[in-house]
Amino acid sequence: MPMVHLQAELTSKQLLDAVMQLPQPELENFIFKINTLRPKQESRNLSRTESELLLKINSGVPEKLQKRYDELIAKRQEMAIDSEEYAELLKLTDRIEKADAKRIEYLIKLARIRKKPLAVVMNELGIRAPEYV
Repeated sequence: MPMVHLQAELTSKQLLDAVMQLPQPELENFIFKINTLRPKQESRNLSRTESELLLKINSGVPEKLQKRYDELIAKRQEMAIDSEEYAELLKLTDRIEKADAKRIEYLIKLARIRKKPLAVVMNELGIRAPEYV
């Protein structure tokens, strides 16, 4: 690990100047660690509403449903899906999209409670928008 030479007492600007000396991989690791501190500090003071929203946000799609969805997507990509499976895929897609929409609603409510932009709250929670191909 690279060493950064610092004075014993630092202002925030001095600390930032020191951090800027880090090589890119170390800087990214440092930023990641800083970002993990914020939710830990905030989690100590969560309201009941925030806790409930976080539980809903993190509930996700049931594993069995996600597995079947992935199987059907793979079959469709291989052009090996029959009409019944395709109809099932459409129903599962609708279900998953509705669950995703609900999750976004919960994230928006959480962002409003925290008085922060949605993107900031998602970043704090480690949630990334899906990359569609």
